[in-house]
This record gives sequence, structure tokens and C-alpha cells, in this order.
Amino acid sequence: MIYITRRERFCSAHKLVHPEWDAAKNLEVFGPCSNENWHGHNFVLFVTVKGEVNPDTGFVVNLKDLSPVIKVKVIDKLDHKNINLDVDFMAGKMASTEVLAIEIWNQLVDAVKGMGVELHCIKIQETENNFVEYFG
Repeated sequence: MIYITRRERFCSAHKLVHPEWDAAKNLEVFGPCSNENWHGHNFVLFVTVKGEVNPDTGFVVNLKDLSPVIKVKVIDKLDHKNINLDVDFMAGKMASTEVLAIEIWNQLVDAVKGMGVELHCIKIQETENNFVEYFG
């Protein structure tokens, strides 16, 4: 078994807010991430797949084929968008990076399987100091 990772980037806005809480409670729990006027990040997404090396190509998967799948299913939906308002697969969900990682996994898992490999990990770097990893 070998692992290969594709890195992509997207810029998105979001805010963390529990709709049943008042502004004071949201501020207490989420701090400035609950800013009424949103805030944004330059996210870095790492998609890691695993499988066996194809003896004919030397690849687990051709990244030239994987990249457009990630772009269509994830990046095009997130880049320069408001995660809370514009992203279909995040509708009605908390726009935390943790939930975002889970939902990106859900967008990619079947498509990656169709390429003959398994999705191993979704890693999202939100800031220089914060990242989330999800292993399904």
C-alpha cells in the first residue's frame, strides 16, 4: 500500500454561529469567528489516496486525473464563496473546518473509489497554525 497526496487551495468566507444562541453566547463560544460580517481564510486542502502501484504506469493514481475531480466536486464549489451561504454540501451544517473536512470527504469518496484507489485522508489547513485531518 502506498499513499499519494494532492494539494489544492481555495479562499472562502465563513462564520461560526449556532442559530439558537444569541450573539453574546456565540461570541463567548466562537470568539471573533462569530463575526456578524463573516471572516475568511486562504485554505490549503490535502487529499491523500492509497492503493497499489500500477506496474505499467508506476502510479497509484494519475494526479492529472485526480486533480480535476477535486476541482469539480470541491474547489469550484468553495473558492471565493461563503461556506455558510453558497456551498451546497454545507447547507444547514456548522461551517467549522472539522465539519468541512467531513463533507469534503463525502464529496470525494465515491469518485476516488471509481478511480481504483481509496480515499485515505482529507487535511485542511485553515491558518498557519491550525489544521484538521479526517480519515473517514
